Amino acid sequence: MVRVRMEFLTMSTTDKRKQSLYFPESMLHDIKHESARLDRSLSWIVQRCVKIALPEIRKLPSVNDIPDSPEDVAKK
Repeated sequence: MVRVRMEFLTMSTTDKRKQSLYFPESMLHDIKHESARLDRSLSWIVQRCVKIALPEIRKLPSVNDIPDSPEDVAKK
């Protein structure tokens, strides 16, 4: 895993927050490759990936939506 420090701007352009993101090396390589190909920043690439993938991510069940296993129900 490789840590990438990105700076995220909130709605207020004066409020800068830094966040570390960890990517597998192969994924970071892909992000860097697309960044160079599109002549865009790493941050822009990641933001576009999230924007494109978010509808699919929202379809995933949350931890609270996963039903208890039969073993968990039997213990209660």
